[in-house]
Amino acid sequence: MSAEDVSKVREKFGAQVKSGNEFRGEHTVTVELAALHDVMAFAKNELGYGMVIDIASLDHFGDDPRFEMVYELVTVDDSKHLRVKSPVGEDESVPSVTDLWAGADWHEREVYDMMGIRFTNHPDLRRILMWEGYPFFPLRKDFPLQGRPSDMPDVAFTGIAPLEGGPFVTCAGGDDTIGREPRARVID
Repeated sequence: MSAEDVSKVREKFGAQVKSGNEFRGEHTVTVELAALHDVMAFAKNELGYGMVIDIASLDHFGDDPRFEMVYELVTVDDSKHLRVKSPVGEDESVPSVTDLWAGADWHEREVYDMMGIRFTNHPDLRRILMWEGYPFFPLRKDFPLQGRPSDMPDVAFTGIAPLEGGPFVTCAGGDDTIGREPRARVID
């Protein structure tokens, strides 16, 4: 059970574990960034978490530290699940876990591409969705919703996008969640 694993992480890493909790059967441990790689290696080698199924990041814009890394670990037989979190400052780098799980490669590249969080010892840290040279990070909360001007030529679109305002496009804002739902719209 993951609760026992959280206790084992607490025992091994002591003060470097900021918190450990359970919510609706899911167990989360939050660790200092300096201990992150060691905790992940312990989770894989000692606790049996053979797969990292997701790596994500959160932007707590206005807070310090601004970012938070979130790792979802599971055992191969899917009997245990553990979430590992670590706060990350704007100028800090996160240790790559690609040496532990090869599948972390693309996840870390996506976090770098969308949030600008760098990973030390990553074998190929380059953009995966945006083009090289793009100076912004689109999932940061300070990125404007309308986007930013770019030197990239508009080769894909020459006019209005065919689905713009159509039945599958969600309307942003407002308090009426039902009215924002694309299926609720009447198309003339």
